[in-house]
Amino acid sequence: MLPQQIQQMGLYPFFRTIESEQDTVVKIDGKDVMMFGSNSYLGLTNHPKLKEASIEAIHKYGSGCAGSRFLNGTLDIHIELEEKLAEYVGKPGALVFSTGYQVNLGVISSIPGRHDYLILDDLDHACIIDGARLSFAKVMKYSHNDMDSLEKILSKCEPDKIKLIVIDGVFSMEGDIAKLPEIVKLAEKYNANVMVDDAHGLGVLGKNGSGTANHFGLTEKVDLIMGTFSKSLASIGGFIAADLDTINYLKHNARSLIFSASIAPANAASVIAAIDLIQEEPERIDQLWDNTYYAMAQLKEAGFDTGHSVTPIIPILIRDDYKTFKLTKLALDSGLFVNPVVSPAVPSTSSLIRYSLMATHTRDQIDRSVEILHTISKKIGIFDDSTEVMTVLDGNN
Repeated sequence: MLPQQIQQMGLYPFFRTIESEQDTVVKIDGKDVMMFGSNSYLGLTNHPKLKEASIEAIHKYGSGCAGSRFLNGTLDIHIELEEKLAEYVGKPGALVFSTGYQVNLGVISSIPGRHDYLILDDLDHACIIDGARLSFAKVMKYSHNDMDSLEKILSKCEPDKIKLIVIDGVFSMEGDIAKLPEIVKLAEKYNANVMVDDAHGLGVLGKNGSGTANHFGLTEKVDLIMGTFSKSLASIGGFIAADLDTINYLKHNARSLIFSASIAPANAASVIAAIDLIQEEPERIDQLWDNTYYAMAQLKEAGFDTGHSVTPIIPILIRDDYKTFKLTKLALDSGLFVNPVVSPAVPSTSSLIRYSLMATHTRDQIDRSVEILHTISKKIGIFDDSTEVMTVLDGNN
């Protein structure tokens, strides 16, 4: 469906305007709405320590850097952040970019050359795909988490060329985890390198939330670890962590770093504070997982198909674009914010509601959210295709 069609139906679910801080309850049109569509997995976006750090940075450095990292835009606080990030994920060095998207554009496009290979999981995030499109390397995709498919591709690659396998650590819509141990074994067998996009793994998996590679005990075997600040780290920006030679190469070759302004001092300061807070309060991650297990059980008991998720990202499979839009709209009317994922992002037969947990959600909020979704789903025929689906205009809902 075209955006105009969805707008005319009164079901358009994008660019919804939030009038408050990002928390478990937000303000939309002056009303309280439970937020189950956020990537703030640890609930840190409104934490006083992060706010204070940002304000102090503004007082010291001002509101921006007015230039790229390559020229006048590198501050000592950027260096401090990079050292902290490298230590956090267990790599010798790190390099901070303006967004996570720009990390993947710059890194993926600059490492493999014209005669090399980029090997992607076919459910990799769009920014990985876009980075691959900017590369001159040959791009090959394997079936999602299918190791036979991956090995078949690796076996076809020229042995003396760069073969960079780029994967999501946690897949952002499906909520499952990459089969990193098997991927690393195949990489060693075929002399390939591995890059993990850990946007949704940081703050969630591994010791103190240090990510997917740490979760599997494979930090030394993964060549590049990418992360964003806009999820668990509660800010904006991104980074790549690797050995010092690779970091130095990227400083001078990643175009999205060289030709883009650096992150604001307030953002850098808030990420430093977030990493410190996560390590000081590891119970936040424990609470996130408690909420995840509880919500998963409640959703399954209510009859929802949650796919293969094993993380705080829980897909609720609807398998119909129209019903997905309808459920999203009626849920918001009932005080619940969730995200629809429809074609062409996924096939219409795989459309879903992306329901995501935060450490700061309460059991009452989870119970209420599942109740709202279940009640609406029964009404619009999600559990029983023979049920008469409400028309778009019934009651102006």
